[in-house]
Amino acid sequence: MLKKVVFLDRDGVINFDSPDYIKSREEFEFIPGSVEAVRELTTNGFDCIVITNQSALARNLISAAELDRIHTMMKKAIASAGGRITDIFWCPHLPDDGCDCRKPEPGLIYQARRKYDINLAAAVMVGDSARDIECARRAGVGRALLVQSGKDGDVQGQLKARQMVPDHVAEDLREAVKWILRRQQ
Repeated sequence: MLKKVVFLDRDGVINFDSPDYIKSREEFEFIPGSVEAVRELTTNGFDCIVITNQSALARNLISAAELDRIHTMMKKAIASAGGRITDIFWCPHLPDDGCDCRKPEPGLIYQARRKYDINLAAAVMVGDSARDIECARRAGVGRALLVQSGKDGDVQGQLKARQMVPDHVAEDLREAVKWILRRQQ
């Protein structure tokens, strides 16, 4: 059983997002401070699990093999800095496919809970979109943090329209991690 878990969205939280999708390792670029933020979580006893929509697969813009290469490269870069990504759960489906794993549906978080016996009420989700915050709320994740490092403009307005409020709004993952660590003491 994992004791302290932080779910992280990928695009817009760990790496820069793109309206054209991240389709190769060359297009993947870490947001400054994100690698160090994952290291801080790791050294403070948190397991970091990435929860990400990757519809570029269903759109035939990227192969599953290239997505795996991106994730392997991301995990190695984080590990070389002293951090650790425990696992990555991703949804390959299009928004209209009706799956239960595409955020804001909670399926990916439920998959992680089953695999690692996670107490979701004690977990944290960090995302850059209204989908991420809604996913956390639907899954029963204890705290949902919004970072403003993504590509979506008015996420707080989208959340207000859905009558949802994040537990904290941070500039980026580095600031979100500072907030998380202050609350664990």
